[in-house]
Amino acid sequence: MSNSDPSHDPMKPDGEVNPINTDYKVGQDNLVFKLGPFGLDIHNRVFLISGIAVILFVALTLAFPGQAEPIFSNTRDWLTANLDWFFIIAANIFVVLCFALIFSPLGRVRIGGTEASPDFSYLGWFSMLFAAGMGIGLMFYGVSEPLSHFTAAYGGTEMGDAGRVDWAPLGGAEGDAEAARRLGMAATIYHWALHPWAIYAVLALGLALFSFNKGLPLTVRSIFYPLLGERVWGWPGHLIDILAILATLFGLATSLGLGASQAAAGLSTLFGTPEGVTMEVVLVIAITLIALVSVVAGLEAGVKRLSQINMTLAALLMLFVIIVGPTLGIITGFFANLGAYLQHLPALANPIGREDSNFSQGWTAFYWAWWISWSPFVGMFIARVSRGRTVREFLTAVLLIPSVACVLWMTVFGGTAITQYLGGYQDAANAELPLQLFAMLDALPIAQITSFIGIVLVIVFFVTSSDSGSLVIDTISAGGKVNAPTPQRVFWCTFEGLVAIALILGGGLIALQAMSVSTGLPFTLVLLVGCISLVKGLMSEPRSG
Repeated sequence: MSNSDPSHDPMKPDGEVNPINTDYKVGQDNLVFKLGPFGLDIHNRVFLISGIAVILFVALTLAFPGQAEPIFSNTRDWLTANLDWFFIIAANIFVVLCFALIFSPLGRVRIGGTEASPDFSYLGWFSMLFAAGMGIGLMFYGVSEPLSHFTAAYGGTEMGDAGRVDWAPLGGAEGDAEAARRLGMAATIYHWALHPWAIYAVLALGLALFSFNKGLPLTVRSIFYPLLGERVWGWPGHLIDILAILATLFGLATSLGLGASQAAAGLSTLFGTPEGVTMEVVLVIAITLIALVSVVAGLEAGVKRLSQINMTLAALLMLFVIIVGPTLGIITGFFANLGAYLQHLPALANPIGREDSNFSQGWTAFYWAWWISWSPFVGMFIARVSRGRTVREFLTAVLLIPSVACVLWMTVFGGTAITQYLGGYQDAANAELPLQLFAMLDALPIAQITSFIGIVLVIVFFVTSSDSGSLVIDTISAGGKVNAPTPQRVFWCTFEGLVAIALILGGGLIALQAMSVSTGLPFTLVLLVGCISLVKGLMSEPRSG
């Protein structure tokens, strides 16, 4: 830590900045009152509208689960079938903008002022960026996605009445194991490397710049001040923050739903517990209760320790698979997979004239919407730990460090599963998605222990995501107040769990995907407009030497 002075205000700039002069005070529109023994400090419109919307959604979905399922299914299918090109173009824009800023003179702007020094060492900062890149998604898709793309590509294309009906990326690689492996890994890395991290980086940079340099509240609406002026504190800003809350909530609920299905599948395999929707709901309730204990007790340090333990366990599990798995294949595969990614990237990122509609719509469009819905959550975390970095440093690290971590993870777990498949062990490929990680580990030594570690990882990621997510949503719904009363976080933490339960009961994975895409769509528009505002904000800032 560089700024060890306890009197140092992290929100106060050091050196030259070009602050925005506004009469708006953080929390001026908030309602501050007591509800029984609980004190509340909420933004009157943002909290009430987003809170009522979430309560209504949960109530209606739980009351009419039979009617909800076809609605979710049709919503997801329509949005991904008709707007996949929009999501793909938007993600490409975020990547191009990040690289343009890295190589432009705007890259010399320093977050927190020209004299600001980093709050964390490179090692500490990189560790936190790496931690942000690890989560339930990597546990759920680490084996299943590379294996799915590989087997689909290996099987080749299949035509139906309305065109291709297979799920192979691009043109597939029928019967060619090596080409199918390269294509499968390239398609996976496409979904986990530069594009998603560019989405996070754009929002994180906007939050950091307008908070640390411009002196505005730490909410998404602040990014839009150069375009909206003082209107950002009125209804245009309210709508932006409400969208950010709903996108984050449904993005988190999607991850919690995936985590519950994987944990339930793992527990059933190891201990013979009953599988199915009931077990998933029980797990969501149990883990939400653990997160609530953490929220109420203020166990920030406990969550941090849990995260560190989880990171250590994840690293040990990965190291174990490298050692006992196809070691040489994993090491050489890492570089081969990066090469395959760069080779196939232009075709994978092409938004028009795609024949692989199942892949581009069912995988890519869903992923980009999911990543975008997560962006306020991860973006705020990255912003808060990145003060003192130049824009060039910030974007280079946020794009590359987690991307490399994700490539390594997918290479180790997905690459091992593909090698097992080609060696004749096809249990992982034949298993249900939530079980594929455990099926892959089952072919390696001490499978009982490693599978148990896998379940622990999923559950702890679940707890820390729920706790941290409720903090971010509460910050936005409290008008940018970072230390709002605990009962508000209890409300959001509870409803994250209830939304996940409602979606599980109202259609399972399809419902989870439908709400990610539905809330990701309007927030994609918000982010695209935010890019213009971000560049305007950077252009007005003094630059470091």
